Amino acid sequence: MKRVIDLDGAAARAYLERPECYFRSDFPPYISFGSILSDVSAALSGRPYTDFQKAKPHRPVDTAGVNYELLSTKDGRFAWRPFELIHPAIYITLVQLICEESNWSLLQERFNELQTGVVECTGFPMASSTSTSHDALQVRNWWLRYEQRSLALSLEYTHLLKTDVSNCYASLYTHSIPWALHGYDFAKQHQTDRTLLGNQIDFHIRNSRYGQTNGITQGSVLMDVIAELVLAYVDHLITNQLKGETDFHILRYRDDYSVFTCSDELATKIVRVISDCLRKVGMQLGGAKTSVSTNIVEGAIKSEKLAGIQLEDMDITQAKSVQKQLLRLHSFARKYPNTGAVKRLADHAFQKIMTVTVAPDDLVVQVAIVCDIAVVSPSAFPALSGILAKLISFAPEQDRQLLWSKVIQKMQRIPHNGHLEVWLQRITKANGVDLNFSSLEPICQIVDGQAADLWDNSWIDNHVLVKALDASKIVVGVPEELDPVPAIEEIALFREFAEFS
Repeated sequence: MKRVIDLDGAAARAYLERPECYFRSDFPPYISFGSILSDVSAALSGRPYTDFQKAKPHRPVDTAGVNYELLSTKDGRFAWRPFELIHPAIYITLVQLICEESNWSLLQERFNELQTGVVECTGFPMASSTSTSHDALQVRNWWLRYEQRSLALSLEYTHLLKTDVSNCYASLYTHSIPWALHGYDFAKQHQTDRTLLGNQIDFHIRNSRYGQTNGITQGSVLMDVIAELVLAYVDHLITNQLKGETDFHILRYRDDYSVFTCSDELATKIVRVISDCLRKVGMQLGGAKTSVSTNIVEGAIKSEKLAGIQLEDMDITQAKSVQKQLLRLHSFARKYPNTGAVKRLADHAFQKIMTVTVAPDDLVVQVAIVCDIAVVSPSAFPALSGILAKLISFAPEQDRQLLWSKVIQKMQRIPHNGHLEVWLQRITKANGVDLNFSSLEPICQIVDGQAADLWDNSWIDNHVLVKALDASKIVVGVPEELDPVPAIEEIALFREFAEFS
């Protein structure tokens, strides 16, 4: 496996301009950003988007909604995670800028310099081949370099303290990007130098986010690389603060930290140092997810994953046992809502239920249980939608629309969840279902052939670029052409996301 940073500049640019790297999402197969990215790249023709912008006060930095925000609820109630589709013109400009040979070499040299301290980084984005998706490779990298490495360290240490950064991308201070790339003192001395690469990256990110200095977009591999740069800078600060300390090891996977020691006192001291260094770039640790264990083998694995392993052998191939197994999944989802383990178990259940051939007597009850699982774990809906489609296919034809209508009513009570509605549209508008599904989510409206905007393009003073940004091009198929029950292969992309939560 090769890291993205180990590619040469030209290869990195080609990789980052792939649609699955622009937005890492498990959308249905008829949605793709490939055409827009290629058309925007052609329209820019190597020039930055700033060459196409209007004058002040109509620049992108003066405009709200330049990026598109897709919400995904975490708990079905009050907590949600915003994913941002960075404006394609700004994204392509950033990729071109960063991947210029001299700039890319600077970035590579800086990473090599920062990653020589006491923190072992295991989560740098890996570059996948054309036959393997980006996120499938990240799952393998996480398992090999973080989880398995943690287990191996149990031979040397007795204590494990695990913690993570709270809202990492949303809290990152953008001015810390030049600090990370050029060093704090040099960046401060040249903070008005618009030719400095770090300042340019900072400038473009702020332009896409209404001038805000807190937060970067979440959802693209490019932003993963930039976040990794800042976190590597934090690793460098941690190294300087822990000079003289011995008998410890720190693993970091993206914004997750695992501190291995032989005493609680040292672990506590190290986490305090990590916290102090993170604050310098606008971040803070999340106390709710901090845990201490003296059993490293057990502590290295997420509790929900350990619990999920006990359910992964569930057999729901016999119709009479389906309700019981769904109730077990429901109970698990209530205890570990919206986790990777729930997604994995839901996918496992979907694959199993696809083998069921006899209509269950308790069909409506099973549909109700699956819907309630979706309420507490909406991110598992792609797999759950497959289960619903399979179950409802057993109902008499005259009853199916009524069942689907009840599913829609229940799901649309979940607030702030455009991601779920995208998948709800896929199953309710599939061939033979033909429900009148209405959504306020712009992506769903575009799929329905309605005029809707994803990005605010009012700041662009070039009709060719505006035409390249026509959001209708994200639709490369229609849900009406898909089978009502998704094939197991269709949920493959969702399956690759199951480890991330």
